[in-house]
Amino acid sequence: MELFEYPIDSTKNWLPKDGIVHYYGKVLGQERADYFYEKLLTAIEWRNDEAVIFGKHILTKRKVAWYGEKPFEYTYSNTTKHALPWSIELLELKEIVERTTGETFNSCLLNLYHNGDEGMAWHSDGEKDLKKNGAIGSLSFGAVRKFAFKHKQTKENVGLILEHGSLLVMKDETQSHWLHRLPPTKKIHSPRINLTFRTIVE
Repeated sequence: MELFEYPIDSTKNWLPKDGIVHYYGKVLGQERADYFYEKLLTAIEWRNDEAVIFGKHILTKRKVAWYGEKPFEYTYSNTTKHALPWSIELLELKEIVERTTGETFNSCLLNLYHNGDEGMAWHSDGEKDLKKNGAIGSLSFGAVRKFAFKHKQTKENVGLILEHGSLLVMKDETQSHWLHRLPPTKKIHSPRINLTFRTIVE
């Protein structure tokens, strides 16, 4: 397991092959990151995530929200969401992510993890609604958590620590060849908010 080192090199590819992951570290200062964290906690229309697994309808403890420039449909785990219109804060954060990365995005999936017990299992973001090999910009607020990648064939592992106010970008063939997850941990007792800016293809 590889963990990040200082100083952070935003041009470094954290994957050894078959994709590109850049970690930009903290793109927002402490005060700005705190401001957005509090704003997102209270202003976003959070809902428990839904999934249909083996025919059973499941509600997760983790909460989600889906926003975009149009009421885009986004289907995963056999459920379909319709995007809410951008908030002022999300547009501001989108502009920061686009300016930092040089990429463009038209939607954002948000996740709220209340504590370390809540995580995300191994998966890749390869849904048909998403632009193939498009960039996904991941902004983190709140609790510092580990984020892990596993190659689908070789099972190689790569891990990073995602800080409050930090940005990570996954692009090119990453979703085709790598799984990623947010491992649960008993050491974290505070919330984490994650924003993944994406491009939906109509």
